[in-house]
Amino acid sequence: MYNRKQIFRDTSNESLFFWGARQTGKSTLLKVLFSDSLNFDLLLSDVFERLQKNPSMLREIILANTPHKPVVIDEVQRIPALLNEVHWLIVNKNIRFILSGSSPRKILRSGANLLGGRALRYELYPLIYQEIPDFDLLRALNHGLLPRHYLSKKPEKLISAYIGSYLQDEIMAEAKIRNIVSFSHFLEAAAFSNGEIINYTNIASECGVSAPTVKEYFQILVDTLTGRFLPSFQKKPKRRVIQAPKFYYFDIGIANYLLKRKSIEQGSETFGKAFEHFIYHEIYAHSSYSGMHYPVSYWRTTSQIEIDFVLGDHEVAIEVKATQKVNQRHLKGLKSFAEEYKVKRLILVSNDPFTRQIGDVMAMPWKIFLDKLWAGEIIR
Repeated sequence: MYNRKQIFRDTSNESLFFWGARQTGKSTLLKVLFSDSLNFDLLLSDVFERLQKNPSMLREIILANTPHKPVVIDEVQRIPALLNEVHWLIVNKNIRFILSGSSPRKILRSGANLLGGRALRYELYPLIYQEIPDFDLLRALNHGLLPRHYLSKKPEKLISAYIGSYLQDEIMAEAKIRNIVSFSHFLEAAAFSNGEIINYTNIASECGVSAPTVKEYFQILVDTLTGRFLPSFQKKPKRRVIQAPKFYYFDIGIANYLLKRKSIEQGSETFGKAFEHFIYHEIYAHSSYSGMHYPVSYWRTTSQIEIDFVLGDHEVAIEVKATQKVNQRHLKGLKSFAEEYKVKRLILVSNDPFTRQIGDVMAMPWKIFLDKLWAGEIIR
């Protein structure tokens, strides 16, 4: 059992939505944190059928049990009508709920009751560095960080099944996608855009669909928590900057499989791309789990000067390099950004074994950077 960093900060006595892609470990975490709570698992066919036919049964069961702990409903998106009963119980009986699910898309698109702002939103992501004893970077970059995949000696079949049953079958069914072939091609094309600036027209040409359709496909990945956009930082630039967002799949292993990457070894081009994805995953998870919710963006000028991540309102600028020996040419983007904005910290994260102060830039080994990040020492 991993000691997860998602601890539901600042929940008090509030109800909450708890989202996360399949197999991130939501159900396991809820069983640990709320082991003695009344639990409705909608993946169980008998529970699902009863409540789907008669949503009011939820109210009847809860009133009969008078729970003093939060009531857990797992995979709540499968029966959006239950949220009307949940709303009534929150308002009239002061019952607290933990509403877990793998995709808010069905609820958002169905116009279901969103509880009038009475439920806070939390997410669970794949595993992070500090949750894994004896963390193995190469294993993480090759296997990804979904718990079952990370632990597996040969995760290829698990990842293939995940993509087939979840990304293709379940998500396509939920989004009511009719052109199965084009969406399957899109999943691969999106992987080639992983960590890159999105060009909808080029991807549309590859998939044989229109650019608006590609935009909708990307939005489906975002809505189902299997991908996210990294916006560009655009605050009052002196230089002209790229405005299009970048895209990242939610897990490195998923991107690897779709890209047909073989074994990732240190020093290879694929290592550098996967390493940057890994650091982004850690930063994004920290922003959420810490409760700070600072924005994360990237910065690139039209003349191709770039830094990988801007944290907050240009408080921290971060460049990620897979190199084992940092030198001056790796600092170009950070120095250019500092000429544009007043930055509290300029950080270069790499595989160099030594922490070094190079002018205004602090070059850190990735382990030291992550230790400081999760200790609250990178951004406050």
